[in-house]
Amino acid sequence: MVYVSRVAHFNAAHKLVNPAWDAQKNQEVFGKCANENWHGHNYELHVTVKGEPHPDTGFVFNAKTLAELIEKLIEEPVDHKNLNIDVPWMQGQFTTAEQFAIGIWNQLEPAVHAAGAQLHCVKLYETPRIYVEYFG
Repeated sequence: MVYVSRVAHFNAAHKLVNPAWDAQKNQEVFGKCANENWHGHNYELHVTVKGEPHPDTGFVFNAKTLAELIEKLIEEPVDHKNLNIDVPWMQGQFTTAEQFAIGIWNQLEPAVHAAGAQLHCVKLYETPRIYVEYFG
C-alpha cells in the first residue's frame, strides 16, 4: 500500500458557540473562540489517499487531479469565508477543527473514490500547535 499526500492552505473565520447556551456559558466553555465578532485561522490541510500504483502510470492517484479536487471542493468554498455563515456544508454544525475535518472528508471522499482511489486521512492544522486527523 502506498500513501500519497497533498498539502493546501486557506484562511477562514468562525465562532464556536452553542446556541442553546447563554453568552456566559459559551464564554466559559469556548473562551476566546466564542468571540462575538468571530476569529480566524490560517489552516493547513493534508489530504492523504492510498492504494497501489497503477501499472500504466505508476501513480496511486494523479497529484494534479488531487490538487484540483482540493481546490474546487475545499479551497474555493472556504478560503476567506466565514465557516458558520458562508459554507453550506458547515451550516448548523459546530465549526470546531474536528467537525470541519469531517466536513472536508465528506466533500472529498466521493470525488476521490469516483476517480479510483481511497481517501485515507484528512489532517487539518488549525494552528501550528493544534491539529486533528480524521480517517473516515
